[in-house]
Amino acid sequence: MRVRHKPWAKEKIEQHPQYIVANPEEYKGKWHEVFNNDQPLHIEVGTGKGQFITEMARTNPTINYIGIELYDSVIITALERLIEADLPNLRLLNVNAVDLSKYFAKNDVNQVYLNFSDPWPKYRHRKRRLTYKDFLKLYEDIMVDGGEIHFKTDNQGLFEHSLISFSEYGLLLKYISLDLHKSEYEGNIMTEYEEKFSEKGSRIYRCEVKYQN
Repeated sequence: MRVRHKPWAKEKIEQHPQYIVANPEEYKGKWHEVFNNDQPLHIEVGTGKGQFITEMARTNPTINYIGIELYDSVIITALERLIEADLPNLRLLNVNAVDLSKYFAKNDVNQVYLNFSDPWPKYRHRKRRLTYKDFLKLYEDIMVDGGEIHFKTDNQGLFEHSLISFSEYGLLLKYISLDLHKSEYEGNIMTEYEEKFSEKGSRIYRCEVKYQN
């Protein structure tokens, strides 16, 4: 994906700390202070332009959500969505996912969403995949016991590799769909990519896996 540079994005991000948390390391282990409640916390790693996480927060007001996106010029669109929606149960982080343990403590997170992540198809790049074992360990270290990962992609190769990665790590497979939009699954909220790919007839793969105590 080529990201069009938006030189004004960083300044706008800094102007809205109420939506994009400026110093997330200060809330490690105490995210309830940000949301002023003790609701479960779900995070999306690679939130992109924010369509999925915004609709999830709107649909599920008794759950807190955090969308995590590295690129200024991408998260700015998610910020604009959040400014318009003004949802009290949604915040954004403009940080790198490899540093999650700097911002979240064990038991902070109940669920992780991975939607249409970069497939990094070359073998030498496999460690960059968000479903690689090192990332699975990173998620486990910040989640409650029995926390879940919900994963969607249009990339069959990534999906197959991810299922193997989940299995080898010892995760329990709760749900799998090899063609989500033709399945009986209810309540699916689409990302921007999902809408684009499905309109072209691409198959969408989805699974839910759970950490076992």
